[in-house]
Amino acid sequence: MVIGVISDTHDHLDNLRKVVEIFNARDVGHIIHAGDYTSPFTWRVLKHFKGDFTGIFGNNDGERVLLKKLYQDRIYTQPYRFTLDNKKIVVMHEPDVVDALADSGHFDLVVYGHTHEPVVKRVGNTLVVNPGEVCGWLYGKPAAALVNLENMEAEIINIK
Repeated sequence: MVIGVISDTHDHLDNLRKVVEIFNARDVGHIIHAGDYTSPFTWRVLKHFKGDFTGIFGNNDGERVLLKKLYQDRIYTQPYRFTLDNKKIVVMHEPDVVDALADSGHFDLVVYGHTHEPVVKRVGNTLVVNPGEVCGWLYGKPAAALVNLENMEAEIINIK
């Protein structure tokens, strides 16, 4: 299964629409959002994604009650651990313990956001992915990531 990884959308609905279009066109089966939706109305765009969804709250997500309701209780507090396609995944927003989680060897995939800078690296057998910023507000380079859970390869994709 190929999953889409996004973070730091910060209400940029136009870029979020582009991401959903790209993910739907590439038959992405699941989106992981590493936080900072910012407002609940992002659901108006993400509801058009054809696959499933898992997310966590970031430091800029203020209206958590409505976010949780609109996203049908699929947004969690960090760290959020789950299994998808037989892969153990943990999702964080801030990067503080990302290296320790990867070093632990307990996870196949560690996802984080917050820095707005894309990262794809391996720590032992663990793949670590920060998809960068969907919004493009900080660095002007809106991006997302695709992760193939079969071969555990990831790529950063630019959102144009």
